Amino acid sequence: MKLKRELIFSIVIAILSILLYFLDIGKIPEAPGGTRSRGLITDVNNSRVRTNLIVKTNAQYLTVKLLDGPFKGDTIQVVNMLTGKMEIDEFYVSGRTILVEYNVREGKPVDGIARGYYRLRLQLILICLFTLLLIAIAGVTGLKAALSFIFAAIVLWKLFFPLLLFNFSPIWTGLGIVSLLTGVICFSVGGMTYRGMITYSGSMLGVFVTCGLAVLFNHMFHLHGAVRPFAEMLLYSGYYDLNLSQIFIASVFIACSGAVMDLSMDIAATMDELKHQYPKISLVEHMHSGLRVSRAVVGTMTTTLLLAYSGSHITMFMIFIAKGLPPENLLNAPFVAAEILNILVGSFGVVTVAPFTVLVSALIYRYPGKKLNKEQEV
Repeated sequence: MKLKRELIFSIVIAILSILLYFLDIGKIPEAPGGTRSRGLITDVNNSRVRTNLIVKTNAQYLTVKLLDGPFKGDTIQVVNMLTGKMEIDEFYVSGRTILVEYNVREGKPVDGIARGYYRLRLQLILICLFTLLLIAIAGVTGLKAALSFIFAAIVLWKLFFPLLLFNFSPIWTGLGIVSLLTGVICFSVGGMTYRGMITYSGSMLGVFVTCGLAVLFNHMFHLHGAVRPFAEMLLYSGYYDLNLSQIFIASVFIACSGAVMDLSMDIAATMDELKHQYPKISLVEHMHSGLRVSRAVVGTMTTTLLLAYSGSHITMFMIFIAKGLPPENLLNAPFVAAEILNILVGSFGVVTVAPFTVLVSALIYRYPGKKLNKEQEV
């Protein structure tokens, strides 16, 4: 019965993923630039490139042989515009494969533009290897985790982001999306069991705490929300009414929701195992044992958040140190304060989810002496 319910649940998630993939609620405009194909660089002309120390600007002209698409085998002239921003620009050499964007005029490919080294095939290979690793280690649970991963990515791209562009409330929309994803992930990995229900309940309580603290401290920190990359560009693209501060708040509790689920699942599994092995354990003893386990897990999880967020801003910290700027300037800068809020508020959610999950578990398994099956169904 249990396997049948989980199979039906997985099939439903798979069908929803397929339907969402073809959904276009945002009426996203057709991508500009025409056709895209892989191209092999056969010749490079750097005569127009201007070099100032390590910065390159102006245009690099490439001769590219198309490797796929309707004009496979044809040669096209491609322009690579260098803006002088190293985080955006790529400087090409002969023999490399790139993504080419071009128009068609009089039956020929023209107006070619370089869109970066071709990485899509490697990304697909990496995704497949990751899925195989999940299945090899976790078996059916790994397959369900991979399905949940795909579903989460599609929901964010096809549902959450377009709804924000339609000016839906970022906070309430974010809570709704997190609630949906948490439910799918918890019941996929934990099964349609008490364990899955406990993980979901504990996770959502932790997310609510994180959301409330993010709203409070964002106001107290006087952060305007444009501290995120591309936020200002989004406004210049015509979305002047977007509430960037609320989008920033939503990003805080969405970013920590994965760690919250992880910790909640660990504790729920522990509480489930304790009750299975010691069915006569009392409510207080059950909670005490769960809290003892959670202390060790919480200690490492908060450090994980610190390293995850700090690791993505290594160069920023390095430039402050290289310039000899005092720590006060660093910590008080808006974009650094935003990351501090992200780390600490997210850590609040991770820490509080532990007692929440323990409490919910103890209340659900509150009947001492009741013998539970290894995978008790809801």
